Amino acid sequence: MGAWQPLPEELPTEVRHFVEQVRLLKDSTGLSLVALGARTAYSKSSWQRYLNATQPPPRQAVAALCRVAGLTGAEAERFGVRWELAVRVWPREPAPSRLPVGGPVPGGRDGTHDGHDGHDGARQGVDDRAGACGYEEDPTLPWWDLLDEEPPPGPRTGRLLLYAAVLVLALLLAAVAGAVTLG
Repeated sequence: MGAWQPLPEELPTEVRHFVEQVRLLKDSTGLSLVALGARTAYSKSSWQRYLNATQPPPRQAVAALCRVAGLTGAEAERFGVRWELAVRVWPREPAPSRLPVGGPVPGGRDGTHDGHDGHDGARQGVDDRAGACGYEEDPTLPWWDLLDEEPPPGPRTGRLLLYAAVLVLALLLAAVAGAVTLG
């Protein structure tokens, strides 16, 4: 634990601070990356990428690490804020799979600079929800995180209660009929 590879010198301060804090939090759990992966639904290799600053973690991965480490309330919220600050400036490399086979795409989406705002062209076509940095949060949650959510009240809840009441009544009738027959 704690024997991390050095972070690249060119990392923005926000990213460096965030990754260092996440590393400390991970070390405080005493878990290996395999054990952390089992407890958070994010694989060992994913945690290696997150903790070596080669890929930003999804917000849910950070929240899962906070839960495993026992952080709640304001402490966990601080990690959410650090995540937001880091993701905004996280360095991006154009994905080679996005490059067209036949050459540049009109509009600068081939990874070349298009002169708009200092970002490379690969970032220009990204959905507005992803922000200027091009990072789009993974909305996938582990199933156990969904257990805390209350289902919205509606006709399905009422129907289930009706079925349960009918089932209880049928069981009571069967028990009474069985007692009468035996007695």
